[in-house]
Amino acid sequence: MDTMQVVGAVLFACALIHTFSAKAFDLLAHRHPRHAGLFDLLGEVEVVFGFWAFLLIMAMALLSGPQAAIDYAESRQYTEPLFVFVVMVVAASRPVLDSVRALLGMLARLAPVRTELALAWLGLALVPLAGSLVTEPAAMTLAALMLAPQIFRPHVPEWLKYGALGVLFVNVSIGGTLTAYAAPPVLMVAGTWGWDSAFMAATFGWKAALAVCINATGAIVLLRRHLEAEPYTASAEATSPELVPRMPRLVALIHLAFLAAVVLLAHHPVLFLGVFLMFLGFTQSYQRYQDPLILKEGLLVGFFLAGLVVLGGMQQWWLQPVVSSLGPTALFFGALGLTAITDNAALTYLGSLIIGLSDHEKYMLVAGAVAGGGLTVIANAPNPAGAALLKRGFNDESIGAVGLFLGALMPTAVAAALFLV
Repeated sequence: MDTMQVVGAVLFACALIHTFSAKAFDLLAHRHPRHAGLFDLLGEVEVVFGFWAFLLIMAMALLSGPQAAIDYAESRQYTEPLFVFVVMVVAASRPVLDSVRALLGMLARLAPVRTELALAWLGLALVPLAGSLVTEPAAMTLAALMLAPQIFRPHVPEWLKYGALGVLFVNVSIGGTLTAYAAPPVLMVAGTWGWDSAFMAATFGWKAALAVCINATGAIVLLRRHLEAEPYTASAEATSPELVPRMPRLVALIHLAFLAAVVLLAHHPVLFLGVFLMFLGFTQSYQRYQDPLILKEGLLVGFFLAGLVVLGGMQQWWLQPVVSSLGPTALFFGALGLTAITDNAALTYLGSLIIGLSDHEKYMLVAGAVAGGGLTVIANAPNPAGAALLKRGFNDESIGAVGLFLGALMPTAVAAALFLV
């Protein structure tokens, strides 16, 4: 342990405290209007880890020299933040959303329950499970945008919104475990431990699918009196369907092709960024079929995750000994708890570096990491995306850490119980 490791741990702890107390900055903004802009900025959860990562780099430059700080910053892998930004923007484009909404609408009309109940259930269950194909960040973006007008609206009680948010976060975290490439914590160990998609489906997938369905059903039972039929218009800005130009099928297919290309190239940032630039050019050429792209929200989420990458890289010295010292059952609950204060992908990556883990211990580590992926905003990489897209539906347009934790407890318990079978 050296000075920089201590500084990194202290700043990481400060970032966690800042994350869990972000709402307090909104209160400070009201009490001190002269500095409201600064407090509003610090109250944005997506800004927190980027802010403290910047302080870490400054501290490293002062203590170890500018070159050491530059070398450390450039040694980190930023593929995941870049991918989450790109896939959020592409998945949230109007042609993609219209296509997914049309599919879910067709399935909802076939269900033997009210259409609005079926739509909400599909958004909390089927879309998170589809994350195993299109990756978890894309599933989170699609589910959040489709559920926002149904559940996260003014007349729905706040505690039910937090319950639905907890179910969404947990379901997305475990819903990506049917394949070996869609969930970040699984991806970190799949190559090292030789886990392929067939293994994931047989070992984790059926348990995850069952937990997702149970969680979604429980949430819909609680929400059933508050769900109303919501017209899924193509544009959130439109006041009547007549103002929305009919979406050409070719435009929708091209957008879906862009999304597929980004997903297939998820581990090659140079290539998926090139695809993204072509996507931006296409949307500019066909603006009449587009809603404003969520560039701001995507950039803020990318900034959050990049900050987590920078700060998380300084925590290996204390996290890895903790993980390696636990037995199988303790490892499961330890991973579940540690996931709440650090990204679950970082946790499983550290586990992959431990020599001599048994197959049972490997399973317990990953199962605990994905089961706890909904407890906090930082627990799973797609969570900041969901928080950024849904926070306007909550009081003060911010998501409280305690409310999210409590809302995620029951679906986390369901997932944990099934993974322990």
